[in-house]
Amino acid sequence: MIKIIAKNFVKKDKIEEVLKLSKELVEATVKEEGCISYEMYQDVKDNTILTMIETWENKETLTLHSQSEHFQRIVPTMSVFMEKPTEMNVYNKVL
Repeated sequence: MIKIIAKNFVKKDKIEEVLKLSKELVEATVKEEGCISYEMYQDVKDNTILTMIETWENKETLTLHSQSEHFQRIVPTMSVFMEKPTEMNVYNKVL
């Protein structure tokens, strides 16, 4: 099992746009084979920090996700609305 935590730093005036795109991304992604969970969280102290927390069955299903039409279309669009690059951590479940 693979867990991804992707911390996004959104421009203050682009939060609504990113949330709209994220909703579309989440709705499509949760239907993918191998997706255990795919959720967006907003920081309680800084609403410009949006973190995607994902759980995948394995590396292969994660790779297929990154190649999906919706990922290829939405993620580059969202990146334009960021203050700085996403901080991404990838974890393998060990216990």
